[in-house]
Order: sequence, then C-alpha cells, then structure tokens
Amino acid sequence: MARQIISTGEAPRAIGPYAQAVAAPAGRLRFCSGQIPLDPRTGEMVGAGDVRVQAERVLQNLGAVLAAGGASFASVVKTTIYLADLQDFGAVNEVYGRFFAKDPPARATVQVAGLPKGALVEIDAIATLD
Repeated sequence: MARQIISTGEAPRAIGPYAQAVAAPAGRLRFCSGQIPLDPRTGEMVGAGDVRVQAERVLQNLGAVLAAGGASFASVVKTTIYLADLQDFGAVNEVYGRFFAKDPPARATVQVAGLPKGALVEIDAIATLD
C-alpha cells in the first residue's frame, strides 16, 4: 500500500484540492521542510508581490525535494500551506490544484505573521516513497 485516500460523509467535504485524510505505511515516509519561492540557481526570491508566481516556484522547489527523496506529488499524504495573507487562499489553491490534480493529500492552510525573506507563501509536505 503506497497510500490510501480516506473520505467520509460524516465530516465536511474538502473545500479545495485536498483529502480529508490519507493513510500511509509506517517506515516509508519522507518529511519535507517548508519551501519558499527562491530560485534554486540564484537563491533570490521570485514573484515579488505575485502570490501565483510564488506558489508555482514553491511547488517546483517542493517537487525537486520530493524527487530527491524518492517521492513525488502523487505520493504526498499531507501538506501545510502557510500564507502571509489568507486573502491569497483562492489564488494559491488554483496553482496548488494543478500539482495535486488527482487524489490530493490531506492539507491545512494557515495565515502567519510573516515568512522568511518576506515570502507570501510557504508549503511543507509529508510523502511516502514511490
């Protein structure tokens, strides 16, 4: 079992591209630190003031970390999205949904007082091995 989506009508439906819960086998998990929108070549922030551009870069960075750990977006079981402004929820959700189009993971989204380097969005993940 790589991962199993858990869903029940006894709890509210997900209001975005995420699952209510995901089961994963013990001992085969990868815990990915939060990624912010830094260009890996230059180390510079991308998309100043544009949360969509920043979310795209964050998810590209997260994808690279997942791949390095033997995982992929398809094997992610849980993410947390940290937003500098919860008003950006819809825009980030739109970008996030492209990376998790089928059987998305469980997820939490929170507004925070600030993110490193003034980022607008940060995302971390837990995944199983592919």
